Amino acid sequence: MAGGDDVEGDADEAGGPEPYLTVTGRGEAAFEVAGSEFVGYAAPAGSVEAAEAFVAEVREAHPDATHVVPAYRVRTSDGIVREHASDEDEPAGSAGKPALNVLARREVADVAVAVVRYFGGTKLGVGGLARAYGEATKRALDAAGVEERLPRVALSIVADYDDSGTVRGILESEELPFEADYDERVRFDASAPVDDAERICDRLRSATSGRAEIEVGRG
Repeated sequence: MAGGDDVEGDADEAGGPEPYLTVTGRGEAAFEVAGSEFVGYAAPAGSVEAAEAFVAEVREAHPDATHVVPAYRVRTSDGIVREHASDEDEPAGSAGKPALNVLARREVADVAVAVVRYFGGTKLGVGGLARAYGEATKRALDAAGVEERLPRVALSIVADYDDSGTVRGILESEELPFEADYDERVRFDASAPVDDAERICDRLRSATSGRAEIEVGRG
C-alpha cells in the first residue's frame, strides 16, 4: 500500500484452540474534528487477502477522500497474528499505528479497519490525527460488535453421489455449517471446531470407506 509507514510482521501467539475475540460483522461510524470528516469502517477478515480486499473496497467507495488508512490483525495457520498498518501519506506515526494500537488493545483478530478522512482545511497535528484515527477505529469496532469465538478449520469434502447423502447426514448430525455444490461429484465446504475436526474427518472416512476426499484448511 502506497505512502506512510507500514507496521507489518508476526505478532502475538494466537493460542491454538483457545478462544479469541473478533468482530461480529461490519461496522461504520463517522464524526468531525476541526472540519475534517473521519469515517471508520471495520469488517471480519479471515485472511490477509480478505483484509486487503476490504480496504480496496472502502477506497473504491471513497475515490475523493484525502486519505484512506488501513489496519488489520489476521490469525495465520501457524498460530500467530499478522499485523499491518499504513499512514497513507499522513505524518509518520499519526494514522496507521494509532488504528492498529486500538485493535491490539482490544485484542481482536481476523479484523480489518479502514479509516477515511476528508480534509476540512485545518491541520490537526500528529497528536490530533492520532487521536482522531484511534477514535474512528474504536467507534467502528463498537458499531461492528465484538464477540468471542473458538478457532475453526475449513473442511472441503468431495464425494461421489452415492456417498453424498452419507456425508450430508454426518455434517448435519455434527451441526456444522456447510454448502454443497453438485457437479460431476459433490463438494461440501464446511467449517468445524478445531478440537472436533480430526474426529469428524475420521468419521467421514469411515462412513464412506475412504472414498471421500477431505482437505483441511483455515476456518
